[in-house]
Amino acid sequence: MSPLRQSAASSSSTRVTMGAWNRALVIILGILLVSWGGPAASAFWSSVSSNFGGAKADAVAQGAKPTTAVSGSSVTVTWTASTTAAGRSVTGYSIARYASATGGTAVAAAGTCAGTVAGLSCVDTGVTTGNWYYTITPKLSQWQGAESTRSAVAAVDATAPLAPSVTAPPYVYSGNVTAVPVSGTAEALSSVTLTVTGTGALPVTQTISVNSSGNWAATPLNLSAFSPGTINYSAQATDAAGNTGPAGVATSTKDVSSPTVTGVQLNNVSGGTLGKMEKGDSVTITFSEPLNPTTVCSAWANNATNVQTQAGNNADNVIVNVSSSNILTVTGAGCTTLRVGSVALGGNYTTSALSFSGNGTNNASSLSWNPTARTLTITLGAGTSGGSTLTSTTIFPTYTPVTGLTDVAGNPLGTGPFQGAPSRF
Repeated sequence: MSPLRQSAASSSSTRVTMGAWNRALVIILGILLVSWGGPAASAFWSSVSSNFGGAKADAVAQGAKPTTAVSGSSVTVTWTASTTAAGRSVTGYSIARYASATGGTAVAAAGTCAGTVAGLSCVDTGVTTGNWYYTITPKLSQWQGAESTRSAVAAVDATAPLAPSVTAPPYVYSGNVTAVPVSGTAEALSSVTLTVTGTGALPVTQTISVNSSGNWAATPLNLSAFSPGTINYSAQATDAAGNTGPAGVATSTKDVSSPTVTGVQLNNVSGGTLGKMEKGDSVTITFSEPLNPTTVCSAWANNATNVQTQAGNNADNVIVNVSSSNILTVTGAGCTTLRVGSVALGGNYTTSALSFSGNGTNNASSLSWNPTARTLTITLGAGTSGGSTLTSTTIFPTYTPVTGLTDVAGNPLGTGPFQGAPSRF
């Protein structure tokens, strides 16, 4: 080869070598330049041609404005995909939220929105109550694009409602067992889930809307399937944001068994004449369970332990009457409503109507209820003694109740007559 041709070939090889080095140098310098700007820099250098100088800066586009959906203390954030200016897909996104539409300090999202999110949706969990605005920032390796504009407000209500109040009857009895009323109060416009439990049946559940005044009422409940005993009510409120609060509770006692008469006894006063009707003699009526005292005498309290009495000829004005057919009844002005019934004495104590009343401790007629013994006792006060003295020991008194007597739960006492064991005044 001639020296001239060799020189030319050498020069050409040198230009090719220098061109390759120049391109590599430009790319390296570009990368270093961007790297100096830190990981937030949006531009990076990419070789787009094999020609000298065929390297250019690409850029990660700004993130798209996200949308949000709130459920309780969770916010679902959704956005569209970002690319670089050259059309390359980004590799992930970081999610932040702000307490205002502009300015303020970014709060890193939690839940599946924490760190770098590869998809286009995530759920930020444990968000506190307030108005929040979300942004997304696209990333490609160590480069990132500009933060998106902020989303529309995401109003988060993470405060659970208070426990509802629950009002239920103290007793579920024969008169209400198929339509037990339950009501209460709760956060206005929330919904209440009422659950009723007891032995013998599966739980009964209702969901009730609370009105704007904070009141709710269940559709009357049929609790026939539950066994006698304690009925439990539990109510939880869920607000419009999906927060569910603690339960409010109440209980009832289920008793659907009606009381019965178990005994009628005529008692001769100590020291009195056996077989003769006179002051101090008494009638004792015994029941299978305690009655509601107010259904006997409206002046009495529905008390499970105290003995209650009406006596005297003054305010109480208790009078024991015996008809000419030997039927005993009681009146008493101290009871606006008095329900005793009648006792057929079973013997011919008198052929004329008699009345026993009187005043004072020793002379007053009285009517007394003993809830522990489950007895109603009628005691004769001063009055006209019976005209006959009975010697027979086979006298059977019979008690006939009146309508309206109930046990403490509200179950009615039957009105059929009950014959007691042989007894006499």
